[in-house]
Amino acid sequence: MNKVVLIGRFTKEPELRYTPSGLSVVAFTLAVDRNFKNANGERETDFISCQAWKQVAELIAKYCHKGNRIACAGRIQVQNWVTDDGQKKYTTQVIIEEISFLENKNSTFTGELQGSATVGEFVPIEDDNVPF
Repeated sequence: MNKVVLIGRFTKEPELRYTPSGLSVVAFTLAVDRNFKNANGERETDFISCQAWKQVAELIAKYCHKGNRIACAGRIQVQNWVTDDGQKKYTTQVIIEEISFLENKNSTFTGELQGSATVGEFVPIEDDNVPF
């Protein structure tokens, strides 16, 4: 099973791009705090390369900004290639398949932006529509 769950903040503004065939894609980095402290008593942060496609990419580009905090789930993908001079290179990233909007750095999202999204659909949840 290849499943990753992250909670982190955007390190910069996500930028939506399109493939030659018209698929939307957004690449971004999430700053994810470790849940323990180092020898100096400080929390360390990992910077995780992520990528989202189609509807999830469009939602991220539309609603997420530098400093916003999200929870996301996806899978690890490793790509390998050989450079012209024969060196083997690789990159590892998380392909995001689901997102949940959390608060941003300065305030919480409005009701329009609360909720979750998965590939294929997004249904905003407003406080007035919650049955409890």
